[in-house]
Amino acid sequence: MLLLCNYYLTYKCNAYCEFCHFGMHDFYKETPFAQLSHFKENVDQMADLGVKFIDLTGGEPLLHKEIHLMAEYARGKKMQTSITTNGLLYHRFAEKLAGKINLLHFSLDSPDEEEHNKIRKVNCYKSVLKSIEIAKSLGEFPDILFTVTNETYHKLPLMHEIANRYELVLLVNPVFSYFGNPGLSEEAVDYIDQYTDGKIDVYLNKGFLKLRRNGGNDINNPKCKAVSRVIVISPYNEIILPCYHFGNEKIKIDGKLKELRQSERVSYFMKMEGKFDFCQGCTVNCYFEPSFAFPTNLYGIASLTSKFKYGYNKLVKQKLIRTFTKKAASK
Repeated sequence: MLLLCNYYLTYKCNAYCEFCHFGMHDFYKETPFAQLSHFKENVDQMADLGVKFIDLTGGEPLLHKEIHLMAEYARGKKMQTSITTNGLLYHRFAEKLAGKINLLHFSLDSPDEEEHNKIRKVNCYKSVLKSIEIAKSLGEFPDILFTVTNETYHKLPLMHEIANRYELVLLVNPVFSYFGNPGLSEEAVDYIDQYTDGKIDVYLNKGFLKLRRNGGNDINNPKCKAVSRVIVISPYNEIILPCYHFGNEKIKIDGKLKELRQSERVSYFMKMEGKFDFCQGCTVNCYFEPSFAFPTNLYGIASLTSKFKYGYNKLVKQKLIRTFTKKAASK
């Protein structure tokens, strides 16, 4: 069941994070922006294919000047939308994006301003906090996304305090191993698991941790659904197969997305998903989130509690806050 599109609007970025590759290499600075006409054409066909969720990603997605039009168009096709941003440009798009993003995530990598800015190699700590305030003033309910590394995992309680201060959910994003990044130590995994256990306003997909403890994806018994449940589209208007992080084939779309999804080549990658040599030990969250979307295995079952908690926060708790705020304002 096709669920998600990771749509890379650009590979450009205005930060240079230690755990990411986009801002660290000159190659990405020269890449194009996704064209709005291609985006609309692809979204039309993805809607017919059953895609329910589209992540407008990058690079830094807010570098794309037409992102608000893309979000609006996807919402018009009944898709849930998501953006994760470093906050540097949010003030320019806040009003245009209001009501068009289901899941708005602001990246914050440390409770300490100096450490956060050092990790990002750009001064954006204050921009994140200001962006949160702007979003909330517009009636948005963003999340704080904390990419946890071996150097920062012990800052989790302080990050939780910041999220509580703004009455937001803290998303715990364990850094994964790719492009030379070593991933998390066992000590870090244990600490994260213990701290997040039972906390209603902290989201961590426990299936991720279970997978890591078991050594990651096993090509002899694969759990990855990176092709059958996800479409990855590049700024060059290509499908990337089998996934972005280990993509070894790019196919030009040229208006034929539905046709390509039914082609022999894509069928081959579907049959091989999680079975390539490079899939061994993989723990990339971007693909295991949709892979564990249904309780069809132990990892999906391990994910259920976290998903229920997040659903409660986004659908119930925030609705109550919005209702209370409106009533208070009317008095």
